[in-house]
Amino acid sequence: MDSFGLQTRRLKGHKALITGATRGIGFAIAEEYARHGADLVLTASSMNALPDVSNILRRYGVGVSIFAANLESDEDIARLFSYAVSVEPELDILVNNAGIHVGKPFTEHSMEDFDRVMRINVSSVFRLSQLAVCHMIQLGRGKIVNISSVAGLKGSINSSAYNTSKHAMIGLTKCIALETAKNNITVNAVCPGIVETDIIRNIEKKVVGTGMSAEEFWTSVEAQNPMGRMLQPSEIANIAVFLASSESDGMTGQTIII
Repeated sequence: MDSFGLQTRRLKGHKALITGATRGIGFAIAEEYARHGADLVLTASSMNALPDVSNILRRYGVGVSIFAANLESDEDIARLFSYAVSVEPELDILVNNAGIHVGKPFTEHSMEDFDRVMRINVSSVFRLSQLAVCHMIQLGRGKIVNISSVAGLKGSINSSAYNTSKHAMIGLTKCIALETAKNNITVNAVCPGIVETDIIRNIEKKVVGTGMSAEEFWTSVEAQNPMGRMLQPSEIANIAVFLASSESDGMTGQTIII
């Protein structure tokens, strides 16, 4: 119980599948879900970090299962979801967090670059959500939380494929939400601003290579947020807990900007 006498394990009894769960926003969401009592199925592109992450999260007294999957592959996505519902038959939360960024001028993007971004950032979300919805309809309930970006609401220089994918995720969220509202399933998107993750650090390396100093880069990044700082992954995780809990039962198809 917290200081207000409220139950703090808001997700106890719930089962969640989280993609891109070993670092950044994905790991922060997994940890916060575990803290609130949810049993977890975690996935990443390789097994490298999954065992260590699962050991950390089991300390919260929840079940943690792991499965490596290539989200560019329809076959891997099918195997991942089949595994998830085999270990957690009452899986009722899906967090589509995995995503990649390719930073290049528009004219230098190859179709291979574009297709890879779209497969991981959009197609995997489409297919996993489709499988989850079919399962959740039978279950009688469900929550889908899509981690998009403020890039899905505006244009950005050197990010045409990424921004396109995040716009698509928001549109997909709204469409699925309309079709599942009567099935006790909610589907919402979270649009973080600039978060301190590996993606922003990789962008820093590329920008510094063009002649800008690291200090200038971070100053320019932080200036984009009215608070004058980057967001932390935990701040996104807190919203993801709300969207997975009963507190958000009355909202679906929404785009939440952080």
